[in-house]
Amino acid sequence: MGRRTLVELLHLVFGLIAIHVVAGLAAWSVPIARGSIAWVSWILTVVVVVLSLRPILAARARDRADRSPGTGDTPDA
Repeated sequence: MGRRTLVELLHLVFGLIAIHVVAGLAAWSVPIARGSIAWVSWILTVVVVVLSLRPILAARARDRADRSPGTGDTPDA
């Protein structure tokens, strides 16, 4: 896994953690709306994952292009 791909995956993971921490705090502070907050947090989770797919795939492609033959980054076999 390349550096760019790893950075994008870390952005995704930290974003998902942030969503659920904020949702947990919101559910704690407004217990009557706990069910609604849970639904919204899961919907946001799906949205963030879907919107992160393109940057992750683009980063993966850039990492692969950097490792392609002729760039000098790969050892001669």
